[in-house]
Amino acid sequence: MYMSDLQVTLQKAVSEGDLLEASAENILFLLEKAGCEDWEKNSVMELIDTQEWTELNDRFYQTLKFGTGGLRGRTIGRVVTSVERGESGNSGNSEKSGPPQYPAAGTNVMNYFNLGRATQGLLRYVQQNFPSEQGKVVLAHDTRYFSRRFAEFAAELVSSMGGVAYLFEQERSTPELSFAVRHLGAHAGAMITASHNPPHDNGFKVYFQDGAQIVEPHASAIVKEVLATPSAKPENAPGGGEVISIGREVDEAYLNALEGLVIDAELLRNQARELKVVFTPIHGTGLQSIPDILKRFGVGCDVVPSQAIPDGGFPTVESPNPEYAEALSMAIERARVQEAGLAFGTDPDADRMGVAVRSRDGEYQLLSGNQIGSILAAYRLERLFEKGVLNDSNRGRAALIKTFVTTDLQKAIAEHYQVKCVDTLTGFKFIGEKLKDYEAEAGGRGDQDRETWRSTLLEKSTYFVFGGEESYGYLAEDYTRDKDANAAVLMLVEVAAWLSLDGRSLIDYLDSIYIQFGYYRERLGTLTFEGAEGAAKIKSLLQSYESNPPAKWGEKSVEKIQNFNIEDLQDVDGKEIPKQLMLMFYLSDGFRVAVRASGTEPKIKYYFFGRSNAADPEALSVEKSDLGALLDELWSYTQQDVKERVGEE
Repeated sequence: MYMSDLQVTLQKAVSEGDLLEASAENILFLLEKAGCEDWEKNSVMELIDTQEWTELNDRFYQTLKFGTGGLRGRTIGRVVTSVERGESGNSGNSEKSGPPQYPAAGTNVMNYFNLGRATQGLLRYVQQNFPSEQGKVVLAHDTRYFSRRFAEFAAELVSSMGGVAYLFEQERSTPELSFAVRHLGAHAGAMITASHNPPHDNGFKVYFQDGAQIVEPHASAIVKEVLATPSAKPENAPGGGEVISIGREVDEAYLNALEGLVIDAELLRNQARELKVVFTPIHGTGLQSIPDILKRFGVGCDVVPSQAIPDGGFPTVESPNPEYAEALSMAIERARVQEAGLAFGTDPDADRMGVAVRSRDGEYQLLSGNQIGSILAAYRLERLFEKGVLNDSNRGRAALIKTFVTTDLQKAIAEHYQVKCVDTLTGFKFIGEKLKDYEAEAGGRGDQDRETWRSTLLEKSTYFVFGGEESYGYLAEDYTRDKDANAAVLMLVEVAAWLSLDGRSLIDYLDSIYIQFGYYRERLGTLTFEGAEGAAKIKSLLQSYESNPPAKWGEKSVEKIQNFNIEDLQDVDGKEIPKQLMLMFYLSDGFRVAVRASGTEPKIKYYFFGRSNAADPEALSVEKSDLGALLDELWSYTQQDVKERVGEE
């Protein structure tokens, strides 16, 4: 089809309402750009010839944008063309069986086109900011489809543009990538991953010199460079760079940093034989670190064999997300046979960790992200004060950091110990940004060892004790600048070892926290709206809450609304909180609801919060049931209200 004929075909589809105007423009942009591969052209033409307008809209209604985690989107389309299928023989309709030969062609998908533009934009920004240095970028990847190929492609691009690409020899976790940026003295880093998303997704998560995900002003500046890049590869690359393979040396340094997180190493080693731990990496990168770091303390780690195999299709689970019981079901079954106390799971890039705990009746209870974070926060503060690391003279320079949508139980714990509790926007990059601020305030770490650095922070700045997100992400101290599932497993195993001294479990400890600080209950509700039509619904929903907020949420009155997109807010350190489209509804009787769009998935998220008091275990049992039912009612109302807001019956 000649270009003039193609334009006529596309405009006809637009006029008939089958194709969005933006989609038509982006199709022509892709096909006309320099360096467009034949397979890309042929794939798009196949979709046009077969009138797959919905698929074309999903692939082209926009150019893939940076969200809370950088680039993230589909790598395998809902409709896989015969061109994309290529020689693989995989239709793409069964993602568990393997990927097609090529990623999806389009401007709104994660493919070589968007990866190439992002890599070029990142390196150009590095070169502009460090003009007298050779730009250095660390690249890592998880086990997802196309991840290794994408990482190698990005590394060669960096080298062709005169930069140095440090490329891990095989899959590694996101927190190790973050660690490696500072360890190697690099200017930036990128992780090829879509974290816990379905097998058809992949992404490009960008880090700057401080090892944290990019924030402003870097984010907008890099996006500007990316948008100014017309093709996946530069036409006249200067060369002169290199690709350096990295592996065990960085691994050892990273594991040494993890080892330093243990507060009572002697106790952990002495109690190691009392612990039985089952672990599943869910076919991902956690296998690279977790068994090794536990072994250093004598803790045996039984790995689920079938899930230890790296596989981007994640064939043994519906979703590789450790917050779901199904993802941990094989680990729980193995733990049941062995009567193990803990069954851990980590997502493909090992930045999120979930755990099931054996209760007194032999059943396994899955802890929520809020519960895990609260246990770790309470333990680390209690033991650090016991050991004198924290005391009356320095407690004001210690902090917990959490997101606004993470439980306020952690704020109550911080208040009890008279340490700061800092709230940030959703996205671990904002926690990483706080750590950068604290480092700068202390005058920079330089070559200080861990204990000296902690003393410096407690004297001159703020020592980060622990922090995290309700979405199963946790971090202690500042050795890395992203959530770390490898560390979370080690830290929670230490808590279990301490509790084993008097025969308590993590569930017992959590209940004691509730009785001391109050029973805090949360519920997350998510609604998925995929593709171009879905994105429009999410936008419309959020706008409706701004323009037509409810007077009541279920049976609860709305007493106050906080709009993070328009209000000028500051954190407890006096730093301005960036604008983000999130609404917080304060309801009667102390309940709250937060509403925001996910930055990494096609979802709108609703966070429900409630609190009550319980003086003893019997009262706590009643409160657990009653408060849980109330939050369920709020979620049921929300789902019905959403149908009315989007015009569905």
